[in-house]
Amino acid sequence: QYSPDNVAGADGDIDPTEITFPGCSCLTSSCVVHTCSCLCRGENYNSLCLQPTEKEEEYARPVFECNSMCQCGESCQNRVVQRGLQFRLEVFKTEKKGWGVRTLEFIAKGRFVCEYAGEVLGFNEARRRIQAQTSKDLNYIIVVREHLHSGRIMETFVDPTYIGNVGRFLNHSCEPNLFMVPVRVDSMVPKLALFAATDISAGEELSYDYSGRFHNLPITNREQKSLEEDNRLRKPCYCGSRTCASFLPWDSSLFSTP
Repeated sequence: QYSPDNVAGADGDIDPTEITFPGCSCLTSSCVVHTCSCLCRGENYNSLCLQPTEKEEEYARPVFECNSMCQCGESCQNRVVQRGLQFRLEVFKTEKKGWGVRTLEFIAKGRFVCEYAGEVLGFNEARRRIQAQTSKDLNYIIVVREHLHSGRIMETFVDPTYIGNVGRFLNHSCEPNLFMVPVRVDSMVPKLALFAATDISAGEELSYDYSGRFHNLPITNREQKSLEEDNRLRKPCYCGSRTCASFLPWDSSLFSTP
């Protein structure tokens, strides 16, 4: 069942459509830094492109867009992901990887491409679904972990197996042309937004790194070691890139009992 946006999962724990953020009181057509409460962490976008981070930054900065409670206009430059898909994409059959997605037009580096949308689940329901899968089942459940300054970790579980959007057809690549950033609009439930990591030509297949490396920075030795320990349980990777790790990224946390 196609849905452009996240929906509440079967467990009903989280309602992604709930509006809990207050809006800004900017009475302009487009908000500016220093006067807009939504931009208190700095500008998010420049001409629809995600603001580039400093070279040494390994993590995404928090992105809060203006929301439905804000006084600013629909044309505000801090409204990008919420506008949805702006490019013509095509789902196509790949040689080895099942379905894939390619763009039918040029996409500039930094532009928002699409969201990875589906049912937003709580931990217990996500684990129940993962543990019910057989080795023949395709796994679409994504776990996004955000590390807060307090040391806490926020987890978001999205499953587009039964209800989802075009993002569910995106394949993994060890040298991808997209990267994922959690973007918040109306509440703390993030939209899992995929942005262009580089200029992308018409006809190119779109891909992202399932392990979630921000801006697709090289994998660390510590991450590599933990991946190798679980190789026997992992699925082969057919991305064909020069730096292919041979296996799809793997996270065992949902398979273990707490």
